[in-house]
Parts: sequence; structure tokens; C-alpha cells
Amino acid sequence: MPLSVQTRREKQKAELRSELVDAAHKLVQEEGYEGLTIRKLAKRVGYAPMSVYSYFADKQDILFALAEDAFKTLAKRIEDHPADDPIEALQVVMTEYAAFGLGNPNEYRTIFMTEKVKPPEGRTFAEMQEGNPLMKVLIKRVEACVAAGRLKGDPRAIATMLWAVGHGTISLLITFPYYPFGDQQAFVKRMCDFTLAALATQDVPPLTETPVNC
Repeated sequence: MPLSVQTRREKQKAELRSELVDAAHKLVQEEGYEGLTIRKLAKRVGYAPMSVYSYFADKQDILFALAEDAFKTLAKRIEDHPADDPIEALQVVMTEYAAFGLGNPNEYRTIFMTEKVKPPEGRTFAEMQEGNPLMKVLIKRVEACVAAGRLKGDPRAIATMLWAVGHGTISLLITFPYYPFGDQQAFVKRMCDFTLAALATQDVPPLTETPVNC
């Protein structure tokens, strides 16, 4: 059945937006967040700058698009590496997260170390958090550890603490490259093992009194 005019337009718009996001990834990888401008992005894909505004209101909108695309990519990479042991499956999350950060330091800084001052129009931070595929896969693997009796407590709290340690570790490694951390991957594994061992001795309470859905 042939596509309707409206469907074709929507498909074309989605493809053009995807092209812009791919170009933004490359621009950030090469020049960092400071190099990401509407004008440079438009020039890279051969569009007029005003055309880019049809898809993104401003630089913040592009930042959110980059983040959401990276979250999906990372979640897929993690899900492509299952493990029978729940702790090993959880370690995969940290390993892939570290590989992304260390392999793409400019993009990591842009996505995870740039302040998000306002959500995209028509959305809320809470909605974006609930729909984050990367956090979902992390919590799911924590839940498996809790179900197996390997960890104890609130899955979201445990996941958030693991994320905090992982983010801190990667941020230090890419921000202070000359500090004697030793082998980067070995240091990441050491921090991951240390954190999981510490968490295994505790019954981790929720972070807030109000339940949070994911």
C-alpha cells in the first residue's frame, strides 16, 4: 500500500532529523561541545541554518537529541552482552559505559557533563528520566541481582549509586589524563568491584520518600 503524503513527509522529516543528529555526534567528537553550533551543523549537512531550526529550537535541543541517541546506543550495546551471572551482567553495564566515555571523551563531556537547564518543549525532565533506556537496563540488571540475593535494597537507589561511581570514575579519567591511575580499564574494573562489594554488605534504602517509576 503506497504511503500517504503525510506519512511520507513524516518519514522524510525523521530521516533528516536523524541525519542532523549523526552529524552533531561527529561534530562534537571532533570539536567538543563548544564546536557544536547551528551554523556549523547546517554547513556539515549542506542545509541553510534556518532549516536546522525546523528540527531543533536551540543548542540545548540538540544536546538532548544527542543524549537520547547515546542512551539508546549504549543500552543496545549492553543488551547485546548478556551474562548468566547477574553480577557479571551488571559489570557489563559499567564496562560498556566506561568504553563509551573513554572512547569518546568529547561526546561524554557534552552528554554527561553539560548542564541541562530546561527540557525540550512539551516534555519534562521526569518524563525523560522515566523513558531513559540506559537507566532502564541498569535498573533491570540491578533487580536481577536483588532477586538472586546478590544485592539487597532499593534497585533504583543501587543503580543510581553505581551510576554516580561510574560517572565520577570516567570523569576523572578523561579530565585528568596525566594522573597516575594506571591502566584505565583496570582502574574502572577496580572501582566497579569495590563498589559492588561495598553494596553487597548493605540493605540500600530508597533515595527519596516518594516512589519513583521507571
